[in-house]
Amino acid sequence: MEGRDIQMSKVVVFDHPLIQHKLSIMRDKHTGSKQFRELLSEIAMLMVFEVTRDLETEEVAVETPICTAKCRRLSGKKLGIIPILRAGLGMVDGVTNLVPSAKVGHIGLYRDPQTLEPVEYYCKLPADSENRELLVLDPMLATGGSASAAIDFIKKRGCTHIRLVNLIAAPEGIARIQKDHPDVDIYVAALDDHLNEHGYIVPGLGDAGDRLFGTK
Repeated sequence: MEGRDIQMSKVVVFDHPLIQHKLSIMRDKHTGSKQFRELLSEIAMLMVFEVTRDLETEEVAVETPICTAKCRRLSGKKLGIIPILRAGLGMVDGVTNLVPSAKVGHIGLYRDPQTLEPVEYYCKLPADSENRELLVLDPMLATGGSASAAIDFIKKRGCTHIRLVNLIAAPEGIARIQKDHPDVDIYVAALDDHLNEHGYIVPGLGDAGDRLFGTK
């Protein structure tokens, strides 16, 4: 998997054939909710394999049936997974299948109709989140407003080690996160062309939450 750096924080765009194949099926408007959910979980698992590439390890001695072997085990910060409600929930199982020891928190936002500013309506983080490497999950990074606000709320709780993991991003969303949170690296399966007048990513895949839960 290859990535590229853009501006300040690192932006990694995955080009793995399996990810691109599965994403092409998700983009298809004829793909139903069941298959959409399965594919989102599968892509999240493939992505987190690479997102966690630089986790620290330490050498340990393991008794195999043959002899004592020198092996590697994780030794650094443990993982925390923070999906942004509601579409981020679709990525959780894929990550926890690969890292079952990760703790899972949740954050929910809505946009105030008067001020148009994001408002936190729910935030429950693992008790030791400030000591964990946190992966914020959300399939779509469009304007970047919600993701930026979610990261703000998480930082206000003392968390400093944060990575943002998205399925599809628009350049506008990337720019917003890099402006507001230059310390947060961004991992995406695809970097699309632009946002349309309704704030949807083009070509995108529509509303990820509606397609995930069959609410449209």
